[in-house]
Amino acid sequence: MNKIAILSAGLLLAASGVFAQSETPSTSQTTPAINTEQNPGAPIAGENSFTEAQAKSRIEDAGYKDVAGLKLDEQGVWRATATKDGKQAGVSLDFQGNVTMAK
Repeated sequence: MNKIAILSAGLLLAASGVFAQSETPSTSQTTPAINTEQNPGAPIAGENSFTEAQAKSRIEDAGYKDVAGLKLDEQGVWRATATKDGKQAGVSLDFQGNVTMAK
């Protein structure tokens, strides 16, 4: 009888632990994998995971056309020349997804 009581108490404690962990965890994490807002210090050097095709697509999505000479530099920034609003300029894409025009 004593073994049954101990076993019942153990099962009850184990079951209550499972229920305590069923809540959805709350987090204060707000940093997305890819930045959706332009970083004022862009382009930011860092390890870049964009492929050449993805880099060209992101630059085009930012309103640039005729993207040419796309190369990944030693700082991890994709650089090219492109046209926007009828003007040709240097353009860059950093690892955060920031697209900037050379000054």
